[in-house]
Amino acid sequence: MYVQELEPVAGSLGLSALVAALPLVIVLVLLGGVRMKAHLAGLAGLLAAVLVARLAYGMPLGQTLSSGAQGAVFGLFPILWIVVNALWVYRMTVRTRHFDILRRSFGRLSDDPRIQALVIAFCFGALLEALAGFGAPVAISAVMLVALGFDPVRAAVVALVANTAPVAFGAMGTPVVTLAQVTGLPLDSVASVVGRQTPLLALVVPLVLVWLVDGRRGLRETWVPALACGVAFAVAQFAASNYVSAQLADIGAALAGAGALAAVPRARVPAAEAVRASVLTGARSEELEEDPPREVLRAYAPYALIVVIFSAAQIPPVKDRLARTTQTFDWPFLDVAGPDGEPVGGNVFSWPVVSTGGTLVLLAGILTAVVIGVHARVAAREWLATVRELRFAILTVTSVLALAYVMNLSGQAATIGHFVAAAGAGLAFLSPVLGWFGVAVTGSDTSANALFGALQVTAARESGLSPELLAAANSSGGVLGKMISPQNLTIACAAVGLAGREGDLLRKVLPWSLGLLLVMCLIVVGQSSPVLGWMLP
Repeated sequence: MYVQELEPVAGSLGLSALVAALPLVIVLVLLGGVRMKAHLAGLAGLLAAVLVARLAYGMPLGQTLSSGAQGAVFGLFPILWIVVNALWVYRMTVRTRHFDILRRSFGRLSDDPRIQALVIAFCFGALLEALAGFGAPVAISAVMLVALGFDPVRAAVVALVANTAPVAFGAMGTPVVTLAQVTGLPLDSVASVVGRQTPLLALVVPLVLVWLVDGRRGLRETWVPALACGVAFAVAQFAASNYVSAQLADIGAALAGAGALAAVPRARVPAAEAVRASVLTGARSEELEEDPPREVLRAYAPYALIVVIFSAAQIPPVKDRLARTTQTFDWPFLDVAGPDGEPVGGNVFSWPVVSTGGTLVLLAGILTAVVIGVHARVAAREWLATVRELRFAILTVTSVLALAYVMNLSGQAATIGHFVAAAGAGLAFLSPVLGWFGVAVTGSDTSANALFGALQVTAARESGLSPELLAAANSSGGVLGKMISPQNLTIACAAVGLAGREGDLLRKVLPWSLGLLLVMCLIVVGQSSPVLGWMLP
């Protein structure tokens, strides 16, 4: 058995924490400073984590490699299993042109570009985030806005800022699932606290979006539908994450937000010509061709199928039956105990064969192929093409999760956590900043949770704060780093034809990222005290 040490370097917690942080520093410097490709930076960080675990912490090489292998496997299944199948569904709708029909359907909802921004970037972007994440919502939303006539820069900025509130529950809840896995906290507990933080962002983001589209005038004229959209989104996200399922939180929120926009009469009032002239560069929504009602229904069918399948999976008898398919076994060549001598949870691995979100999305994808008329052979080719398209993302996610598991199981994360805990009460304010920083450099709330989740929990326990609160704060703060991450900026620029202008977008979105981060820090500080402590479950 390998027993973790907190002070393996010269018996000093400070020096040990400095050495333990080396893998993270290497990843962050290579990504943010050297601008190395994410998958190469992840592999370099993984190598550093293995060396620190072996040379500084004395973890046997076999157990070190086994820890990394478990992280990589978890990255493949269930995380990437969800992403691949969700993007596969999207690719099939693009191939059959049903995605174009869906875009035109959104364009006909309102002729007001400010409302179009809410429908596409905020609501539909949240739905895409729920299904796939990892940059897809930004790229697709930006392209749709440009197709409706938005200026490319404005479209990219709107898509980036909109991609905040849904991120923590994106890709069928992958970030919070990962957070629960690496921290050992119950998924329901973590999701419940995140669901009492990010909905507060949802109240603000739609108002920010109409400001970005049309300034003070946009806020003055469309604050009612924007607020209605934000409130509906926030309520649905809170209710689903606390009482239904973390996997369905963003799906329900996106549909509720869109429904609120459709229900508010003001959302259907055409924008003044002056607004359109100052905001758009191209087509009006009434110029969009009419599509047969049958084809419109088929365009919405993939998302309806996913909602139905995931909802059915939450019915108690079905949920129990699916849970029985989960395989649990001791992970080979791994026998780790914490500093207290108790075995850690990482010694055991759970494999949810059928009940995982990726398998449910795969089923929805098979039904989608039937509904929209994709031949089985073509569907298979599209699935393989999706895997090829994501090959570097697959390498990035598996390497980062392998790095996280090596750091967690060797004791590196525990050492850093004990050192950071010296911040005491100030840790509540810094906790979201750490998540924000992690997402800013990795481009993924999932990766940031894998890197810092265990650290946040350890620090919370040492400082007497709620582990669930700081773990959730890592994810909730992280969502605000998404809009400034180099990967997302590059994706947005590539989508709207602004290659090389990432710096321009960064300057436009950075103030919003920092401002909303400050709000989240104050929320977490309040929730750690009697001021807002009543909000926690």
